[in-house]
Amino acid sequence: MANKPRYWGTLSPLPAQVITAQAQQFESMGLEGVFAPQVYGPPFIPLAVAAGATTRLKLASGIALAFARSPFETAVAAMDMDTVSNGRFVLGLGSSVRSWSEGFFGMPYGKPVEHLREVIEIVRLVIQKSHTGELGRYDGKYHQLDFSEFQPLRAPVRTDLPIWVAGLRQPILKLGAEVADGVIGHPIWSIEWATTKVIDDISAGLAKAGRKRSDIEFNVWLFVAPNNDRKQAIEDAKATVAFYAGVEQYEAYFAAHGFGKEARLLQEGVKRGDYLGVKHLVPDEMAQTFVVCGTPDEVKARVAKVWEVADSACLNPPIYALEPEQVMAYGMAIAQLFYT
Repeated sequence: MANKPRYWGTLSPLPAQVITAQAQQFESMGLEGVFAPQVYGPPFIPLAVAAGATTRLKLASGIALAFARSPFETAVAAMDMDTVSNGRFVLGLGSSVRSWSEGFFGMPYGKPVEHLREVIEIVRLVIQKSHTGELGRYDGKYHQLDFSEFQPLRAPVRTDLPIWVAGLRQPILKLGAEVADGVIGHPIWSIEWATTKVIDDISAGLAKAGRKRSDIEFNVWLFVAPNNDRKQAIEDAKATVAFYAGVEQYEAYFAAHGFGKEARLLQEGVKRGDYLGVKHLVPDEMAQTFVVCGTPDEVKARVAKVWEVADSACLNPPIYALEPEQVMAYGMAIAQLFYT
């Protein structure tokens, strides 16, 4: 889809001077933007640091967990980030998994598609009306909000602040294509899944809303491990695959690729808090399916396929269990292979 490949990078909560240097480097290399993921802590903190160190780079939550905080707080945080960045913020939202939402954050999960639809509706309502005095009550299935004593805010930088939805499988992807401004692929997607299966889901969501493909941004995430030592690349990928494949809620996705048995075995490690203890159960074929492993030329050739469908892409090393110097080496390899 993209005429010229548009790449995004990622930032993590690190010392401010490190985030500053990374963001400035991404901007100087011509990247479109940077994501900050929410693994546990909120994604807005590293993005705020990056906003002060850059002038052009877009800044996105990739993703903010939609059910971990109130939709009102999410909306206000998004407006604050858009102010801090002078209109460069993109709100990436995702449902994550039930065990995280309810187990870690103590927040209701419910039915994720209808819950996420409601969150997006509230976030847009607050962004569009928080400065007009028109907020009243919101009575939804998951959220009941009373704005009768709300004091209007100043006008936001943008009332049409873009919202992108991230998903792994069909229902959330359809929702994103139907109601959001963009769809973010899950980093554990295989290239085959990203370029075939999900296209039907996105098309179905667009059709339901009477929208065109050009109405949304499709940003594909991939784990990539370019290494002249193919065997080492495959080994380096296994912990990341174990981390995701051990999530019970993702079992159907891995089973659809023929790795249902392996996923069930990996769940045993995740459930006892020891995904590293079962990474050896990830076979080489599975590692190569969900992480683009191989020599630089092999990796580049495989990644090229996503441009048949994607508007932009975010390429990341398979960071789980890697030492910082390994992550840095893969990051440099990715930059040399794709950005320069």
